[in-house]
Amino acid sequence: MPHTASRFLAEGPRVGVRHFTRADGEEFTARARESKDLHHPWLFPPDSAEAYAGYADRLIEDPARAGFLVCRKDDGAIAGFININNIVHGAFRCGALGYGVFAHAAGQGLMREALGLVVGHAFGPMQLHRLEINVQPGNTASIALARSCGFRLEGFSPAMLFVDGAWRDHERWALIAGRPACD
Repeated sequence: MPHTASRFLAEGPRVGVRHFTRADGEEFTARARESKDLHHPWLFPPDSAEAYAGYADRLIEDPARAGFLVCRKDDGAIAGFININNIVHGAFRCGALGYGVFAHAAGQGLMREALGLVVGHAFGPMQLHRLEINVQPGNTASIALARSCGFRLEGFSPAMLFVDGAWRDHERWALIAGRPACD
């Protein structure tokens, strides 16, 4: 079902971002199943109704998370997602980004546009000061997206996250409020 621009938290020329809803499960999981080859071995979004329900509930109910669907403006179709996890307020005001594009929308620049919108929302209404992206060194598409949006490489963490059955090394990228992003 197409979503009108009034439902977007932020919008650019081609995409709008909005929060996840429980009703998005059918479309989201279908896109996730279609995109398994694109996502493996980096990412494993929920691809069943049961898995999506738990995932959406965490994003909707946990104040330490914020989930955003990336939707094409022309037809409202879900093109991808961007989540801010491990949100800490107080003196830190930081969150860790995770994201994925679906296969039907890959390579079109939609995620770059959407990431700029989410960064603006995070540094604006959410009042965060810092965003981090932890990415496996071989995930060149994700690194290119982070770099293109102004994130800077801050370091390397060996065996940082358990992904696809093993502890994986990650590069740490960060962006601070007030610095140029996704120009």
